[in-house]
Amino acid sequence: MKRSQINKAFKDASSCFAQTCWALPPNAAWDITDFGMGKFDTLGITLVNLAEESEYCEKIIYIRKGQMVPNHAHKVKKEDIICRNGILALRLWKGHPDHDPEESFEIKVNREWRSFRSGDVLTLEAGERVTLEPLVYHMFWCESDECVIGEVSTANDDANDNFFVDTELGRFSSIEEDEPALLRLLNE
Repeated sequence: MKRSQINKAFKDASSCFAQTCWALPPNAAWDITDFGMGKFDTLGITLVNLAEESEYCEKIIYIRKGQMVPNHAHKVKKEDIICRNGILALRLWKGHPDHDPEESFEIKVNREWRSFRSGDVLTLEAGERVTLEPLVYHMFWCESDECVIGEVSTANDDANDNFFVDTELGRFSSIEEDEPALLRLLNE
């Protein structure tokens, strides 16, 4: 991933956060990735870790229309995904999509249990949330021009608890220095 792409993503996300009145803490831990695929405009995400404690984590996430977070699950982490601004779509599976054809399961949406079949799409509008238990595979994307997404979860271990369906994906990107950095990412 080029440093110029990281700088642009930082500026775009900062602008959106300011416009939607999301004040970030001083010295925020930024995480901008294309999952090692070199396709940030379609396969990318901008995250800011707001809290990283041994028991819990909180993030604010920015994605644009056309970007997608690839299909993945966590073996340990339980998370609430909250649409803070825009319209967010998630595709959900009870287990690994290659081994779980259309199996039924229940998850909490806005604190109420709802039934889904593996592969169903859930759309969240601003203020709505979904609770994802460990091993629920999920991918998500923005249906509006931009989305601000909150994540509150059990302790976060990005290095060891992200399991992508596409095993070629990596959680962090290597960086090509093509211009001076506006910020350093949490993995640098």
